[in-house]
Amino acid sequence: MKPASNDARLWRDPRRPFWLLALAVPTLPFQAGALVAVTGAGVFWWWGPFFAFVLVPLLDLLIGPDGANPPEEAMSRLEADRYYRWCTYLYLPLQFGALVWACGRWADGGLSVVEALGLTATTGVVAGVAINTAHELGHKRELLERRLSRMALAQTCYGHFYVEHNHGHHIRVATPEDPASSRMGESFWRFLPRTVLGGLRSAWHLERRRLQRRGRPVLSRHNDILTAWAMSVALFAVLTAAFGVRVLPYLCLQAVLGFCLLETVNYLEHYGLLRERRADGRYERVAPRHSWNSDHTISNLFLFQLQRHSDHHAHPLRRYQTLRHFDEAPQLPSGYATMIVLAWFPPLWRRVTHPLLLAHYDGDLTRAHVRPSVRRRVPVRPRRTG
Repeated sequence: MKPASNDARLWRDPRRPFWLLALAVPTLPFQAGALVAVTGAGVFWWWGPFFAFVLVPLLDLLIGPDGANPPEEAMSRLEADRYYRWCTYLYLPLQFGALVWACGRWADGGLSVVEALGLTATTGVVAGVAINTAHELGHKRELLERRLSRMALAQTCYGHFYVEHNHGHHIRVATPEDPASSRMGESFWRFLPRTVLGGLRSAWHLERRRLQRRGRPVLSRHNDILTAWAMSVALFAVLTAAFGVRVLPYLCLQAVLGFCLLETVNYLEHYGLLRERRADGRYERVAPRHSWNSDHTISNLFLFQLQRHSDHHAHPLRRYQTLRHFDEAPQLPSGYATMIVLAWFPPLWRRVTHPLLLAHYDGDLTRAHVRPSVRRRVPVRPRRTG
């Protein structure tokens, strides 16, 4: 084995103290309440969407991307540093503390309908990013991290994501069989029901097959989907009992907003990208070119570097602090925070992403994942030779 260089031994993660910024997200409801208390302006109950979809994109624009990778010789030391794990662990107590606090505000009757909806949207941002935290934890081998992952999903009632993402999406990514891989020309609003229902069906199929192979009944405590949903039911039941039935509609709405935020991220991560079939009928191995990436610094800090998605699919067990940039991966023009907003407005999304997708495939849309009706409308440039 090649000995580590002096530079690698001396190397320190320049972002190390800044990963704690991710913990600003679960405190968004508290921040909103503080801003309202200081200013007296109820509009600050909408602080969460403003923070996520205005402030973070502006910071991404100002600070820009950083494509630097850690030295290979420093990877094992970086992976072993438990500081990075605690940055994810601490998300959960803040997440559930904010949810309980929000329930208190909804229950006390002091908010107008618009203000209560603003707090719901802010709490929904926390819930959506909690799924990303669950995603980071759920890929790890340690039992504690996998249990924390399932707990983080309880707020959005999206516990089946734990099964479908790990055992479905990672196997079928960038293929027509994957409900979480969007097609060129498919708007987010068309994609949303397909991925929600398809992911649910796939998760149930995968879990039923797992239990049948182990000789266990599907309807039992061994079913990871049913136990995850039971956690959500218990969470909502306790909060409703503690604060009254008045909070239940807001709890349900923030859950829907949270998983819609996740599915928007799914939409942009593999949009139009396709793995080729080999001669034996199997799909080619997942490569960096099958995921959209973004190196924008601020949104990567807030999302535990989810945006370095190609390396994640190549090495699912790799921890966020060691994920690498690949030049061959198609690059988004901004961070996820900006691209999420574009995805909600299909004409803007197509204007920005279709030229990038065409360039990635050198104008040959037979190599892309395209809706058949769109394939007939989009001009195809001749493929270069030589």
